[in-house]
Amino acid sequence: MDYSLAVENGPETIPGGTGLLLVHPSIGETDRIDTDFLKTDTDAFLVVSTRTTAREVEQKLEYYDVDETKATILDTLSVERGYSRRTADDVYYVSAPDDLDGVVDRVERFLTENEGKRRVSVDSLTEMAYYADDDAVYGAAAEILDLLDEHDAVGIFHLSEEVHEVATLDRFRELFDGVIDLDGEGTVTVDL
Repeated sequence: MDYSLAVENGPETIPGGTGLLLVHPSIGETDRIDTDFLKTDTDAFLVVSTRTTAREVEQKLEYYDVDETKATILDTLSVERGYSRRTADDVYYVSAPDDLDGVVDRVERFLTENEGKRRVSVDSLTEMAYYADDDAVYGAAAEILDLLDEHDAVGIFHLSEEVHEVATLDRFRELFDGVIDLDGEGTVTVDL
């Protein structure tokens, strides 16, 4: 199954099972790319949020006019930071961004419980590595990529280029089917 990509300077479509790495500066405007990816040609999507709370994700989706009825959100911050948790059918929690097994399990459950065209956004691998470590996050990303392939879904994974060593960036780049580079001026290049 093919999916529309809706990323400037990229191909019109990508095949199911594709995982994309979005490499960006720390202050890069990634929301536009992320939300365009999620709202196009999609029956259901999961946002794994390691940088913001579920409420902030919902605000972002609303601001960028993304159909929230298709959204499932995995909030990895609220429990660890002691924030109140909202009970909702489409919002889930794990204890902290380094609960990588919990994150992978929730991605698998989302892909198993939803049908049609499914997309996953992991925002971000950098935050996960801050709480865990690069090797553990690499392993979790590889597991999620295998799940995307198994379920004919697609995903986009954020990685801040300024935080990681070049060797780490290169290692992650090689793991993914394609890389979207966003520079400080907002220019997007896609390598698939």
